[in-house]
Amino acid sequence: MANILIIEDNAANMKLAVLLLRNAGHTPLCAMDAESGLTLARAEHPDLILMDIQLPGMDGLTATGLLKQDPSTASIPVIALTAMAMSTDRAKALEAGCNDYIAKPLRYQDLYNAINALVAPRPAPATD
Repeated sequence: MANILIIEDNAANMKLAVLLLRNAGHTPLCAMDAESGLTLARAEHPDLILMDIQLPGMDGLTATGLLKQDPSTASIPVIALTAMAMSTDRAKALEAGCNDYIAKPLRYQDLYNAINALVAPRPAPATD
């Protein structure tokens, strides 16, 4: 399945996201702030990034903008995760370069649907 980078500063939200991703067969990578998330994204080139918007220091929208400006990470899809659920917040996330937006608290089916829409399934290895 997919390697998915979670950038989330709340330990409980991180634990839930890791659990949901593992249950779906994905491999989670974890960062607690935008700066370490950017470093991991550039080093690991994940298939997808789950980006919290309200992060300490650099916020998730700024981090997404930096990812989208960098040719080595520009093609990685980003799903914004946020407790802010106003329609203007969704528009801001999409303008910043996020490919999708999910309001917290996370509902597992919403998360799985968003991931499936953005991550192409990998072909099964050939067996002879």
